[in-house]
Amino acid sequence: MSLFSKLKELKKDNIPVELLLQSPIKLQILTDDIGLDNDITDKNLYRPQLALAGYVGLFSYQRIQIFGNTEIFYLKSITKEERIKTFKNITQFPIPCIILTNNHRLEPELLNICKEFNIAVMTTEFDTTKAFTLLSEFLDDQFAAQLVVHGSFVDVYGVGILFVGRSGIGKSEIALDLIERGHRLVADDVVMLSKKRETILMGTGTSLVQHFMEIRGLGIIDIRQMFGIRSIRFQKRLEIVVELEDWDDSQHYTRTGLDEEPLKLMDVEISHVRLPIFPGKNITVIAEVIAINYLLRTYGYDASKVFSEKLNEKIMKRTPGKKSFQEQRMITYFQGDNE
Repeated sequence: MSLFSKLKELKKDNIPVELLLQSPIKLQILTDDIGLDNDITDKNLYRPQLALAGYVGLFSYQRIQIFGNTEIFYLKSITKEERIKTFKNITQFPIPCIILTNNHRLEPELLNICKEFNIAVMTTEFDTTKAFTLLSEFLDDQFAAQLVVHGSFVDVYGVGILFVGRSGIGKSEIALDLIERGHRLVADDVVMLSKKRETILMGTGTSLVQHFMEIRGLGIIDIRQMFGIRSIRFQKRLEIVVELEDWDDSQHYTRTGLDEEPLKLMDVEISHVRLPIFPGKNITVIAEVIAINYLLRTYGYDASKVFSEKLNEKIMKRTPGKKSFQEQRMITYFQGDNE
């Protein structure tokens, strides 16, 4: 697709340890400001059980180190001198940070070793399994591939629809009309897409534009202030890309929906609709129909396939010599109608 062919995926190479304080596991810092500016370069987590036991041959030191019950109780089972020796053995590596689960704490001697080697130590009240799950999801989001797309992103009946097309074709006006009809704006003009769990694309706006919208000839309007909190969303899963095109008689447009070609964005398949427009065409209503039709397909009903099956069935049952089914009425006779 030409509108996306020149877009370049954006991906973070690293994030600072300090960003973990915004994660959902409610971290508490135990080493003051030490090591908060260290870089995290790997989204995977690591439990250093073998490293604490003395084997560092396969020690993934570049990852966040998670200390759960196993690690803490092991340290408590050995002497103080052995604990210090063990900690010095692993802190010789450039570890970004250590996270203790279950509200565990380290002895002051071990914390001082971490401070000496500029390693941040934090603790959370969550158990190890829960902390692993939440932190993995947070890191997956931070290191996710991103695309910045020019378009309007709207939640229509719970379906995330991204309208794209040439500048000035009317994307914002369509979004505004949908908002007026009770649907919700996610982002306008600049849409940031992030890949989640390999098969999902999530979209949001930018911190600068938020839910402001530019309408040519009118200027900048604030959707949240004008239509209320119910008219906006901060994020939404992308499910359909509607490509708005100027009507061109030489182009082929699908008429049955059987030959739909999904669009691939960041290796994720997204439903794709090429929608030719011309003056007088009600794109807003069509957008609502696109969303409802998508929901029907999601729940197992595909109108194009049902019609195709009925057509094939009629052809197979057609009797030679009789009038073709195209000439037959839908009903045998008209009943009385006094309405």
